[in-house]
Amino acid sequence: MDESEMELVEEKESESDEQDQEMDEEGSQEQNQDSKVYLPGQPLEEGEELVCDQSAYIMYHQAQTSNPCLSFDIIPDNFGDDRETFPLTAYIVAGTQSSQTHNNHVIVMKLSNLHKTSPEEDENDSDEEDEAKNPKMAGALIKHQGCVNRIRNTTLNNKVLAASWSELGRINIWDLSVQLDVVEQDHQVLSKYNKEKSNSISPIFTFNGHQKEGFAIDWCSTAKGVLATGDCKRDIHIWKPSDAASWIVDQRPLVGHTDSVEDIQWSPNERSVMASCSVDKSVRIWDVRAPPTKACMLTAENAHESDVNVIHWNRNEPFIVSGGDDGFVHVWDLRRFQEKSPLASFKHHVEAVVSVEWHPKDSAVFASAGADNQIALWDLSVEKDSEGSSEEVDGIPPQLLFIHQGQTNIKELHWHPQIPGVIISTAESGFNIFRTISV
Repeated sequence: MDESEMELVEEKESESDEQDQEMDEEGSQEQNQDSKVYLPGQPLEEGEELVCDQSAYIMYHQAQTSNPCLSFDIIPDNFGDDRETFPLTAYIVAGTQSSQTHNNHVIVMKLSNLHKTSPEEDENDSDEEDEAKNPKMAGALIKHQGCVNRIRNTTLNNKVLAASWSELGRINIWDLSVQLDVVEQDHQVLSKYNKEKSNSISPIFTFNGHQKEGFAIDWCSTAKGVLATGDCKRDIHIWKPSDAASWIVDQRPLVGHTDSVEDIQWSPNERSVMASCSVDKSVRIWDVRAPPTKACMLTAENAHESDVNVIHWNRNEPFIVSGGDDGFVHVWDLRRFQEKSPLASFKHHVEAVVSVEWHPKDSAVFASAGADNQIALWDLSVEKDSEGSSEEVDGIPPQLLFIHQGQTNIKELHWHPQIPGVIISTAESGFNIFRTISV
């Protein structure tokens, strides 16, 4: 796979669609009268079709790689925080899941020239102007043994490092310095790297101590270089850096979970505290300063009715959001964690919840993604009206701000920490990069 096999595609109507939409004024009015908001789960009548409302998005782009990337992470950049000037640029690191085990890669991507989405194309725009607004994608590859179950990055000693969980049961640490440099070069340099060098890159560190493959992995943001990894057996191991390119991994797993560890999240404020969730239906809080047999401080047993798939820790409030196979999203207040009941619960997704993440700045807003091919945006600050209008509309809770659809088999979403309101999500059908008018 080389750069030419990747493409970044802006959502546009085809020529035939444009022709179909050429109608007289009366027909247009008729169509507008017939259009309505679609709620997931509603049956479509004969002749009805779903059409994306571009006016609901400030920006909406799609990106595709030759093999699906079912895990990725956003790489921080030096372009500044809270930037809203278009076009935008973002960097991510992703891992592929190819059916051919030998054909998997870690990919460092630069997504650039991301313009605002116009509800209607400007007839005055020339073909050259349209071409200038096309989004761009550059990808530098690293050969990876086995599918990438999950990948996360950090910065240590001024280098961007990525940790990848392989389906083969090993965890690799990669130095992404070369790849981040290559994606800034012209097409010829990038193509030469992908053809001649991508297969010869070796990880700077590999750990084979887990007895099964896994998915749970997270870098600590307050203790640089500290990593936690969890596997499908039930074990969690803590890593500490010993020098620039090596780690000491505690071979004694943390004792607590009785089944597969699905996700791990370090506290954003306390360097020794982390949370985990499991197929055993529990969410646990750990203090890794204690011996492994005593590190579990708090436990919410039966936090969900079935597997707890994902969790995320609020950066500014003592809240954790969790999502499970039962389709529920629960918000936990750690000050009341012992009470074993969530602060808030939402049942919108009709299949398993596969990704959750708090907004990086707004402590009341989070996003959830489900196996029902939906991404939902939530705002806890929205309350029911105490007057007569407190009824939920069509069973939709008032805290539900927005529903994003269009991807097949969604796996992960992340808010961009430096670009307000921008979400990147990945699925079998590719990446979406978007910002809605609601956040």
